[in-house]
Amino acid sequence: MGAKSEKSRILLTGAVGQIGSELAMALRARYGGQNVVAAGHKTEPEAELRDSGPFVYLDVTRRDMIREVIDEYRINTIYHLAAILSAVGEEKPQLTWQVNLDGLVNVLEMAREREMSQVFWPSSMAVFGPDTPKHDTPQETILRPTTMYGVTKVSGELLCDYYVDRFGLDVRGVRYPGIISSQTLPGGGTTDYAVEIFYEALKNQRYTCFLERDTVLPMMYMPDCIRATLMLMDADFEQLEHHADFNLTGFSFSPEELAAEIRKHMPAFEIEYEPDYRQQIAESWPCTIDDSAAREEWGWKPAYDLSTMVEDMLEKLEQRMGD
Repeated sequence: MGAKSEKSRILLTGAVGQIGSELAMALRARYGGQNVVAAGHKTEPEAELRDSGPFVYLDVTRRDMIREVIDEYRINTIYHLAAILSAVGEEKPQLTWQVNLDGLVNVLEMAREREMSQVFWPSSMAVFGPDTPKHDTPQETILRPTTMYGVTKVSGELLCDYYVDRFGLDVRGVRYPGIISSQTLPGGGTTDYAVEIFYEALKNQRYTCFLERDTVLPMMYMPDCIRATLMLMDADFEQLEHHADFNLTGFSFSPEELAAEIRKHMPAFEIEYEPDYRQQIAESWPCTIDDSAAREEWGWKPAYDLSTMVEDMLEKLEQRMGD
């Protein structure tokens, strides 16, 4: 088992989501548009995604639909990103279990049945809970989350490792931190304030944050997120000691620190704080993460820090909002 060949035929679920929409374009640039089947559930794809290769509507809780797409397009690699995120997950916990975990079982079973080359499935820092060390959270640590999203991610990590050990399936994944994107709007995550704040800064020069000013969380800029995903999938399987649970991070900051960085470019920007139910979720997560296993096993290193991310975000959003 190892890196994919140039003849990869890829299915990407969750392709209309924050990470999926950008990963789809990166995969199509690399493997060719017709070789990457993007799948969404209900949301209409943007024109770029719709027109650059095949797009299908797919309910990942239905194994028969997954099988149909795999067979029609001769899929041999799956990037399974379809999921319900943390904040929405607390409003709809049963649905979150069905989509996040039953959907993963369906994908893994189809990958086993059709002898897939590789499966990528993202875990999350939501696997951590109040009992987990907050600073430099280790790779191997206590996983007792307090959200349904986190419960499904812990279960998913164990399930993926089971399929590696039991069936020899090449399943890989990372624990994504909060992801900041200049391309897609927030999708129901607790870290989404770090995207919303830029839009509000540019439109209204003020933002009301749903977290406390000093809530420090691990984050990553989208270009690093995409690069890390592809780096892991390119790594030699034999060099990996871990599989679906790599700690991953870019940089950590609080809303107050992010606002101060934005103010360097927009001195009139103001921020207020009105914490809601997402504050409790955020408090169950780490402040900083130790991702040395990813660095040692497949050479991970982030390219962006807080300062360069803010500069790039403002530049890109000004261009988009000005069009």
